[in-house]
Amino acid sequence: MGNRGMEELIPLVNRLQDALSSVGESCSLHLPQIAVVGGQSAGKSSVLENFVGRDFLPRGSGIVTRRPLILQLLSGNTEYGEFLHCKGKKFTDFDDIRKEIEAETHRLTGSNKGISSVPIHLRIYSPHVLNLTLVDLPGITKVPVGDQPADIEYQIRDMIMQFICKENCLILAVTPANTDLANSDALKLAKDVDPQGQRTIGVITKLDLMDKGTNAREILENRLLPLRRGYIGVVNRSQKDIDGKKDIKAALLAEQKFFLSHPAYKHMAESMGTPYLQRTLNQQLTNHIRDTLPAFRSLLQSQLLSLNKEAEEYKQYSPDDPARRTKTLLQSVQHLAADFEKLIEGSGDKVDTVSLSGGARINRIFHSHFPYELIKLESDERKLRREINYAIRNIHGVRTGLFTPDMAFQAIVKKQISRLEGPCMKFVDMVSQELVTTVHQCIRKVYICMCVYLTSGLFSFCSSVPFPNSCSVHGYELHLFPST
Repeated sequence: MGNRGMEELIPLVNRLQDALSSVGESCSLHLPQIAVVGGQSAGKSSVLENFVGRDFLPRGSGIVTRRPLILQLLSGNTEYGEFLHCKGKKFTDFDDIRKEIEAETHRLTGSNKGISSVPIHLRIYSPHVLNLTLVDLPGITKVPVGDQPADIEYQIRDMIMQFICKENCLILAVTPANTDLANSDALKLAKDVDPQGQRTIGVITKLDLMDKGTNAREILENRLLPLRRGYIGVVNRSQKDIDGKKDIKAALLAEQKFFLSHPAYKHMAESMGTPYLQRTLNQQLTNHIRDTLPAFRSLLQSQLLSLNKEAEEYKQYSPDDPARRTKTLLQSVQHLAADFEKLIEGSGDKVDTVSLSGGARINRIFHSHFPYELIKLESDERKLRREINYAIRNIHGVRTGLFTPDMAFQAIVKKQISRLEGPCMKFVDMVSQELVTTVHQCIRKVYICMCVYLTSGLFSFCSSVPFPNSCSVHGYELHLFPST
């Protein structure tokens, strides 16, 4: 079964994945994996359950998968499941696995059908599986259900993109055969990030539900929308079979019989069905890990060298060293300047979804408050014309003139401009206050206090923001010393 001699590659990557997740890493190391993408009711859950031979995934209407499920299948002598968040606890009843997935999903996302990108890690040992790691993602939806946010479609797409845009991720695009393949959401998303189809594997489900007289032969022969890795057809249990507790083994036998007896598929029956899909995915994931291993190893080594270098610097760290204090102060000022620039330009890593901040508030002053203040300046045209008349006549004196004197124009314009002084000064004060508020936000974010060694001693640099007596920087405690 699988690629002998290479079977340890997948468990090795699994251990790396668990290690990174357990320490809370966002995982800048893009581990090789297979992401399962498809619309709601495309048959993703049935495909995964057929791999295991057990019913263990939540089912229902609407969005059932609301958190990514990293499913690690490992060949073993006994059959049980383990969750990363329940270390040491073995689940031998697969109904309990389903309940635990539902409970863990509810714990983080609540009961309002919301979603979260924080994954659930499930490892299943079984003598009936091949070593394989899959990431089951929420089904693509179009219309929000219940009290879901109006942008639920874009939230799900963004979450899927977080996984499939990584070059080390293979994409398992699941599409039902009873829909138009050209309208497949899974294939469309895959094409956006993999336009050449180099890392996309097509899975066509529900072949038994196609209209009579139609078939998916052209698709399965990779002639309609070609993918380098091709398409594999499967036949899952119907909802009636699931409700009737039809055995998965019996369903796999029915699937095999379907392909062997169907006139459009019998010539390719050996390369169709769930068992063949499982073997193919095992082989392709193993080969993919092998191909990406050199680059992955180089990345790990470079990051390790960088971390060792940084750790070496802190071995010689001395809080009383004036050079260290000066360097820390300069670094802190640089961080403060960078954070301030990000807040003003709106290019920060985190986006505030509760209220406006930084540059957005200044933009609102420019385009809302300031024009409103200008509109409030009432202008009496009759009075203005009278003032212009008096200005011209007063400048001419006893003389009569044919042209409007420049002094009259300047006098009137200066008087009108002076009326703008109040709103402009108010506008400047508002922008200044927003800049001060933004600086305070950056100071709270950096939250670091230092002393600078100057000539005769150490002087604390203080401002209107109260600083604590000490603070932690990179795990080291910095203390403020009184000036001498």
